Amino acid sequence: MEMATVRHRPEALELLEAQSKFTKKELQILYRGFKNECPSGVVNEDTFKEIYSQFFPQGDSTTYAHFLFNAFDTDHNGSVSFEDFVMGLSILLRGTVQEKLNWAFNLYDINKDGYITKEEMLDIMKAIYDMMGKCTYPVLKEDAPRQHVETFFQKMDKNKDGVVTIDEFIESCQKDENIMRSMQLFENVI
Repeated sequence: MEMATVRHRPEALELLEAQSKFTKKELQILYRGFKNECPSGVVNEDTFKEIYSQFFPQGDSTTYAHFLFNAFDTDHNGSVSFEDFVMGLSILLRGTVQEKLNWAFNLYDINKDGYITKEEMLDIMKAIYDMMGKCTYPVLKEDAPRQHVETFFQKMDKNKDGVVTIDEFIESCQKDENIMRSMQLFENVI
């Protein structure tokens, strides 16, 4: 269903400013960009995938964009409003380490049952490798996503029960210097 006829009015900027970690001026800039790409005020999944694919022209970002869309669509209504977008971006760019790790866990926990399974992680890894395209250097072996998942589970599945809980995920990430460094990469963006 095309949502172009439905106009979404965002919450008052003051409220979004209070709920997010953006200033009123930053929110106005974000809103202008959002409305430019999505005149109806909401993004459906197909539009989200289309926009996201522009950032990864060398690969197929469709599946990863699907997972990302679901993480932004917090109320699971099939669309991402400006508020959904701002709150996700606020966490990713300005959130605490705990907030960012919770957001990442939610992205990887595809079926939202509170656990990351090897299958879920493999789906995410395959989507990332597809998105990066075949032109990566060094050339990746076909089983690279599966190897990545095995390494992930050896590191994170502390009690070896075949799933990673939010506590195992957060604890393992906080002990990993590379992950902690990457959490700070985007803190001063915008």
